[in-house]
Amino acid sequence: MQAGKATEVQAAPGRVIVKVPASTANLGPGFDSLGMALSLYSWISMAPAEKTRITLVGDHLAGVSEDKTNLVYEVAQAVFRKAGADLPELEIGIRSDIPLARGLGSSAAAIVGALVAANALVGGALTEDELFQMASELEKHPDNVGASLFGGIVAASWDGDRADYVRLEPPAGMEVLAAIPEFELATKKARNVLPEQVSIKDAVFNVTHSSLLTAALASGRLDLLGRAMRDRLHQPYRAALIPGMEKILREATGHGALGAVLSGAGPTLLLLAETAQIADGSLVAFVERVMSGEGIRVKTRWLQPCLHGPQVRQVAKSDPEFKEEPQVYLQSVQSEVVV
Repeated sequence: MQAGKATEVQAAPGRVIVKVPASTANLGPGFDSLGMALSLYSWISMAPAEKTRITLVGDHLAGVSEDKTNLVYEVAQAVFRKAGADLPELEIGIRSDIPLARGLGSSAAAIVGALVAANALVGGALTEDELFQMASELEKHPDNVGASLFGGIVAASWDGDRADYVRLEPPAGMEVLAAIPEFELATKKARNVLPEQVSIKDAVFNVTHSSLLTAALASGRLDLLGRAMRDRLHQPYRAALIPGMEKILREATGHGALGAVLSGAGPTLLLLAETAQIADGSLVAFVERVMSGEGIRVKTRWLQPCLHGPQVRQVAKSDPEFKEEPQVYLQSVQSEVVV
């Protein structure tokens, strides 16, 4: 069935190029369960080769390995094993406009891009659900990978054995201001500051607010976001790692934001706003003023919720583009935002 289908594809492979959106996780109270895709992207190209070669394109991939320990290569091999295919040598090109270790789902995008690209190489041998299960197992939480795989907003769960999700269409007219500090924050470090236990009062607070936030997003009740996005499980403990965070989260609604949260494990902060706020400029000025006062350099980017998951383009071996070097065609793709 699927394994046979994969074997047929190996005879005349071609190249696959996958574009994957970034993501934000938690959205405040939805710890490890709520995610949203964002209009910032990574691209992965993949083709069978005589010898493995990995090409990195762009300024956001410093420290990424260029041998078979590369995450994209390892994930691709997991797909091939599950599909019953044998493609041990690959030509891989990676371009990412998603900064590493900033809480914008760079690892989730790499995992999803690798899964989708490898699956396309073997003729779609694995189902979308199988890819989601593999991605959730690799990330150990389904929010980022679910958002990057399905687009829009996802409410998801993972019990260690199986992940489930519901996709929501983002409310119309909602924009996202990303405030990206110029320092990295490893997810492991950000998780290590969290307590092993919380009070029942704080647990109930997050359950109720996460439920309200999900319903508000599903019904377009933007007026509820400021209150619904409050959290007591992770943001208060991580605030010490990100100077200026407490003030921005506390005061953002007074400067025109619908709500403000820590993006994933941070250090990026996200401020949701209506479209009119883009031209106003006061929200950006507020963020830059607060972070500057803390001695933190920050880049601000207006993004939009991304409504789609990975977009796949296949280049046949007979196509002249197939012979181009990875850096040529990956450098030619256009960013949706300037980074």
